Amino acid sequence: MILFIVSLIVFNSIVIVMKKQLTKNQIFHVWKFSMILEMVFDLFIDEKLNGYSYFDKGIDGINIIVYALLIPPVNIMILNGYLFYSRIPKKLIYLLGWLIFVIGYEYLALLPEPWGFFHYGWWKIYYSMILDPILLMILLGYFKWVTYIEKR
Repeated sequence: MILFIVSLIVFNSIVIVMKKQLTKNQIFHVWKFSMILEMVFDLFIDEKLNGYSYFDKGIDGINIIVYALLIPPVNIMILNGYLFYSRIPKKLIYLLGWLIFVIGYEYLALLPEPWGFFHYGWWKIYYSMILDPILLMILLGYFKWVTYIEKR
């Protein structure tokens, strides 16, 4: 729980004070998309298949805070600093750095209470190592689609 509270404060503060490369419309879209993607993914993996859970098993009100205030700011930070006009190797290094951060954060979130708040059922960190890059590519694809629509 301590990691959760500190993360909420730090991640959201960074998004508030960072120099924004994204428009307010883009931030809104990414925030909303991040929440929906996480909720749909967790609905299957967490609730239906009991792969993992935040805090306690089942749907709690605090899960809404995870979906609304923990994951979207990280996605905003990722996209805000993304090297859209750089060469592919720089983009890959940037994304690899974020993936290492996300996997490391998940590992810390697995610490016992009062520090951690994430619990595995049958899920393994290796699954996250495989799926996180895919989810990140989905996020990037969505963001590129939003920017394409804005330009039209």
